[in-house]
Amino acid sequence: MDTIRESVRAKYAETAIKLRDGGSCCDSSCCGGSDAISGPIGEEEYSKAEVADLGLSLGASLGCGNPTALAQLHAGEIVLDLGSGPGLDVLLSARRVSPGGHAYGVDMTDEMLSLANENKARAGVENATFLKGTIEAIPLADAAVDVVISNCVINLAADKTAVLKEAFRVLKPGGRFAVSDMVEVEPLPAQVKSAIDAWAGCVAGTIPVDEYRAAVVEAGFDAVEIEITNTYGPGEAGLPPGSGKIASAFIRAAKP
Repeated sequence: MDTIRESVRAKYAETAIKLRDGGSCCDSSCCGGSDAISGPIGEEEYSKAEVADLGLSLGASLGCGNPTALAQLHAGEIVLDLGSGPGLDVLLSARRVSPGGHAYGVDMTDEMLSLANENKARAGVENATFLKGTIEAIPLADAAVDVVISNCVINLAADKTAVLKEAFRVLKPGGRFAVSDMVEVEPLPAQVKSAIDAWAGCVAGTIPVDEYRAAVVEAGFDAVEIEITNTYGPGEAGLPPGSGKIASAFIRAAKP
């Protein structure tokens, strides 16, 4: 697990530096943006005007969907983004829960946290906070937030059970879990699942849909829904010939 975490951290530190220096996500083969997995992040995921109003570009997202829209946020709510990266989803969430609400992002990579705070300053958003930590040990109290979102990050964790239990812990009763993530829809070969580089690329860490659903239920959630949005097979998303298939998905659930 430590090897996987360090590999992911190093890859996203490199990505943050490239983004800060004016590069694009596809230069670094990250999960989102215009990479092979998600395709170009565009107006079907985010409102171009809303992103521009923050003084940012769509390159500030590294995800595979838009969990801020999936969660249907409301004024006054407290939101947490797991693996917040450059901060776009946190900043959009902060705008949507204003007045009276707050958005937190947690990330383990110093370079991403620095970039996120630069984006926060550029956007002039005051009701947002970026915290250093791992998504397996979230630095917030029990029942601290109304909504947990995440954008193509949970698949990067070696211990997804711990992540989901932490998400459940920090949610208030009645709280909502709404994430975009990558899942396995046809078995991947062992050489792909064991490739460290394929973890940071949102491939090796994917798990089957039924296993994902079971883990969410085991963490304590109910009303679990998983919707497949785009599927990728051999020759796509970095998958070699003869491999299985992965897909982007929306996962929704609630804390009783």
